[in-house]
Amino acid sequence: MGQFKKLSIIIPVFNEERTLSQLISAVESIELPLEKEIIIVDDCSTDGSREILYHISKNVEDAPLQIKVVFLEKNQGKGAAVRRGFQEATGDIILIQDADLEYNPQEYPRLIAPIIEGVADVVYGSRFLEPKNNKIIYRHGYLFSKALNQMSNVLSDVCLSDMYTCYKVFSKDAIDKIWPRLTSKRFGIDPELTSWVGKLNFRIVEVPISYIGRTYEEGKKINWKDGLAAIFHITKYNLFTKK
Repeated sequence: MGQFKKLSIIIPVFNEERTLSQLISAVESIELPLEKEIIIVDDCSTDGSREILYHISKNVEDAPLQIKVVFLEKNQGKGAAVRRGFQEATGDIILIQDADLEYNPQEYPRLIAPIIEGVADVVYGSRFLEPKNNKIIYRHGYLFSKALNQMSNVLSDVCLSDMYTCYKVFSKDAIDKIWPRLTSKRFGIDPELTSWVGKLNFRIVEVPISYIGRTYEEGKKINWKDGLAAIFHITKYNLFTKK
């Protein structure tokens, strides 16, 4: 295991009342060879998520593992919440976990293994390497995501099958070089992180993961406007952002 002692799990939250408690329980229950630190960043939720997190924050001393809850004073977007999570993280490995139930924490051992084994600085969990067991809800969204992914591959020189995956994992050394450079507030965080992986020449691997997509009625937030903005983000961070 060497220098890797702790995994920091960053959970950005915005209006995830229906799944939040179940997700936190799933993260708490996963068995790992590392100590776990859970960092939950609430992006000024307006449903019951904030109340759930207030309760957790008042009882952290009784929690079976390290939990830190951060409340942002105004809604800024997923990117801002993730950046704050990076700032708070003290682990040797840092992993991003969405607060919905589209991604399964049981994947953690597979996701952290390449970093522990010393073959990667960054790991992305791909929904598309073994897609037969995954549930893709919106085919048009899937096709557009694949097109954006190819655009990112060309401009970033980082060859991936799933740049927009939630599951992005970094060594502490890698994220300490990346996070102070980040500026994204919303979903631009995905192409921005990927662009810095390329610019800073980090070793990156993809591992297959399971995925159960949810509908907009179930709380999915990304929409066609974010898709159009992604073209701008991919271009901006790869062509017009310097080291």
